[in-house]
Amino acid sequence: MSANTSIGFRVERAGPLALLQDAGRFGVRHLGVTQGGPADLHGWAWANYLAGNHWGAPALEITFGGLKLIAEQDLTVAIAGADLTAKFNDKPLPLWRTVTLTKGDQLTFGTPANGLRAYLAVAGGFAAEAVLASVSCVVREKLGGFDGQGNRLKDGDQLTVTNTASKPCERQAPDHTRPDYSSAATLDLLTGAQIAAFTGKSIFDAFNAEWRVDNRADRMGVRLTGPKLQCNVESLVSEGISLGAIQVPPDGQPIALLNDRQTIGGYPRLGNLTPLAASRLAQCQPGQVVKFRASGIDNALTEYRGFRAIFD
Repeated sequence: MSANTSIGFRVERAGPLALLQDAGRFGVRHLGVTQGGPADLHGWAWANYLAGNHWGAPALEITFGGLKLIAEQDLTVAIAGADLTAKFNDKPLPLWRTVTLTKGDQLTFGTPANGLRAYLAVAGGFAAEAVLASVSCVVREKLGGFDGQGNRLKDGDQLTVTNTASKPCERQAPDHTRPDYSSAATLDLLTGAQIAAFTGKSIFDAFNAEWRVDNRADRMGVRLTGPKLQCNVESLVSEGISLGAIQVPPDGQPIALLNDRQTIGGYPRLGNLTPLAASRLAQCQPGQVVKFRASGIDNALTEYRGFRAIFD
């Protein structure tokens, strides 16, 4: 531990999945290493912004809840993303705004009420040693996280934070920036790759049918169920896979690939979700309805640049 860091939290109950995530691990996919980073970029970015942190600061991604933390010092924090029925000393914890903790205060995260993934940011950011220029935790690859070995939190762990000399201003996210994750999601999709190899009916179904989120979903990808899509391409040479790529395996049911995806794949692709569409999908619970909406690159860039301008 450096002179600029100290213990911020003690983990009393780890829950099923809590991982440290910065913006992601880039420039290493030629080594077969995936990017990691926050599954919901939108919620992660707002949590850091509200806590007064710069873009890229590490925050804690909490999936499904079940986590209990004890503050080991006075801290300023913010929680954005999913409503995991979080409590502050057994009282409802306000989301999407700054909260001041004193030493000994308890934060608990219960069951999902709206969405799947909440993001806890602390003023100054969580601290860990970077692996391949990132602290993002990818369990499968045993990289990153608080210990550098890609391990999820366990009971008794201590979470280190970067000390900050100034207390951040109190902030609250505007109402219009807070998604209702329980509503049906419309996901912007950039067509491309092998789109022309799909049958006309399949292309129609892809953009007009309702798709349901399958229970086979994690940080690697989300399976969707609906009408069977048919592609005239039977085999492909494996090629690079980007965040939000929509692969269609032989069963005709799309798979949207997320942050911990493999780096190459050989299934035909409808195209690619925009970054914010991939973030929205990452908050969908099994059984939720989603629809694809065709988008152009200019609209996608305008949306993303507007989003980044808030935080830059």
